[in-house]
Amino acid sequence: MFSIAALVPTPPVLVPELCGGVVDTVGTDDVDPRVALRGAVLATVRTFAAVAEQWLVIGTGAVGATLGPETVGTFRGFGADIRVGFSAAAVTGAAGADPELPLGALVAGWLRGQVAPDATAVAHIVPADASPRHCQELGAKLRVELDGTAVPCGVLVVADGAATLSATAPGYFDERARTVQDGLDHALGTGDLAWLRTLDPELCAALALAGRPAYQVLAGLFRADPVVETYYRDAPFGVGYHVSLWRRAEGDVS
Repeated sequence: MFSIAALVPTPPVLVPELCGGVVDTVGTDDVDPRVALRGAVLATVRTFAAVAEQWLVIGTGAVGATLGPETVGTFRGFGADIRVGFSAAAVTGAAGADPELPLGALVAGWLRGQVAPDATAVAHIVPADASPRHCQELGAKLRVELDGTAVPCGVLVVADGAATLSATAPGYFDERARTVQDGLDHALGTGDLAWLRTLDPELCAALALAGRPAYQVLAGLFRADPVVETYYRDAPFGVGYHVSLWRRAEGDVS
């Protein structure tokens, strides 16, 4: 049974080893933005993991893919050979780590290991150019599959907003990005499914809003606007990051 969704972003700086092991400094008012983001993500996924016995990860990539519990990858391409996977057996097994896994899958594997090492996950990587209709239909299909299981299932959406919010952002600055990002943040913070469905693929591509397909799959999973708890909403590196939990409302029935 589908019970909960968690939304987290993809920055590799979530992993301490990839940013010099940066941790919070006790007794100071200046919290490193990487630490603040990491803390919000880990706290959210802990709450998610306490409810969801099985994880379904939704991410985006150049091409679509389905990744099973045997999936194992490495952050080697981001500066440290940190092995992560979708099950404990995958991480400790003899199989070689895939260096080409999409970043969202790597982050999901790392979060699983940090928060719920005994959990298993599968992932659907949605193509970056997937149409809104395809995303909506995929979300609805996954909902039927999840509701057909006997155990509580949760969906972990690993996706970013616009990467064009400042001159130092990965996609540089686009004056259109702030308006779209504000609308996205409001929709994600209120569970506005209708707004998410209207995201335009061409505009999102121009704004480097890579999470668009994943957010539209998320909109297809719910049959009524959800109850949302937002834990983080900011763009410390010129990229829109949103961290929240989505729970089914009373009117969202199977």
